[in-house]
Amino acid sequence: MTQLHKSVARIALAALALACGQAYAAIPIQKWLQPSGAAVYLVESQTLPMVDVRLEFDAGGRRDPADKAGRASIAASMTSKGVEARDGRPALDENQLSEAWADLGASFGGGATADRMNFTMRSLTYPDVLPKAIDLAARQLGEPAFPDAIWQRDRQRMAASIREANTKPATLASRAFEAAVFGKHPYGYETTEASIARISVQDMRDAYKLVQPCRAKVTIVGAVNRAQADAMVTTLLSRLPSAARCEALPEVPEVAALAAPVATSIPFASAQAHVLIGQPGYKRNDPDHFALMVGNYILGGGGLVSRLSDEVREKRGLSYSVYSYFAPGMHAGAFTIGLQTRPDQTAQAVKIARETMAAFVASGPSDAELKAAKDYLIGGFPLLLDSNRKLLDNVANIAWYDLPLDYLDTWTARVQRLTPADIKAAMARKLQPQRMVVVTVGAGS
Repeated sequence: MTQLHKSVARIALAALALACGQAYAAIPIQKWLQPSGAAVYLVESQTLPMVDVRLEFDAGGRRDPADKAGRASIAASMTSKGVEARDGRPALDENQLSEAWADLGASFGGGATADRMNFTMRSLTYPDVLPKAIDLAARQLGEPAFPDAIWQRDRQRMAASIREANTKPATLASRAFEAAVFGKHPYGYETTEASIARISVQDMRDAYKLVQPCRAKVTIVGAVNRAQADAMVTTLLSRLPSAARCEALPEVPEVAALAAPVATSIPFASAQAHVLIGQPGYKRNDPDHFALMVGNYILGGGGLVSRLSDEVREKRGLSYSVYSYFAPGMHAGAFTIGLQTRPDQTAQAVKIARETMAAFVASGPSDAELKAAKDYLIGGFPLLLDSNRKLLDNVANIAWYDLPLDYLDTWTARVQRLTPADIKAAMARKLQPQRMVVVTVGAGS
């Protein structure tokens, strides 16, 4: 291990020791716009000589063509496969690029979700390290080579992985569930062997045209001040094509509500039947977010202390675990109840899960349930912020969804003031227990 890597390890250990104390303090978030249009969000954390950066663009899977699902994710991941020769600097292949990051004891990589394409960098802030890391990240972000030979190799690996996944009941359940919940909306697009076979290097470059400084939302957490952060962002974005102004992107339609219940049963020889129940949920900017978050914790998000667990597992032994969650995004992500059970118990497990959900929507939580949920969520809130990486994730969400800058400071107060009536009303506005998708894979006859 090099001296630099030893330093990184020591700093990581120190971060764990210091994080809990930091998490309880107010979190001042600085925000400004660069001349390019890039929005920058900074939280200064001078305790440790490290910095985490996330750059995000409206270039996620919702921008994929329907027949080329997976394009955004593939384009983002392919940025790590090499950089072009430009401005007198030599090209770097994937091995050289990986070794360059290892030598710096830093990291940079890309990925994509349904909504956004993102890139993250982590580095020490030592003056002999950080400028080199920023320069290398700028090259990888702005000059990806998208080597066709590497894509042909990786496409074969992806196809093999998809074929393997298609032999698993969980994959079949998820695919049928998302198709029924989202219909033709991009949230329901599925990356398949056929879709990746249609994706070329030019398709990746087309997807990457949305990665422009004027579309960037950049979040920084670490031992840098505003001037340093602003200079970092300028350099990081300097090799991307700039535009006088960003043209408005095409509107993506909203997820349509279910017109009728949907029931799908897929035969599969399995010791356990897989069950998914749900519907379109809500968008992240919905004012009911806090009530739905807490309500879902009581219903099925709280593990063994949830209502679903009590009714399905504890009282009847129908499943080892049962859960529920909302997945809000730029559009209405799915509300999902999931469980596994013996094939011959599938119908009973589905019935009890649906009745439990319907009763909760109709009556809301008890005072005792709500108090227990508040105690747990508020007590555990500091653990959501106990490292720079977690703080980065939370501030990036503030940036992406244009939430108030004091969102984290007011989080516990907003949870604390919720009433049972608030939660009952919010759940009733969003959930229609009699109009849901029910997918079973491997259910008994």
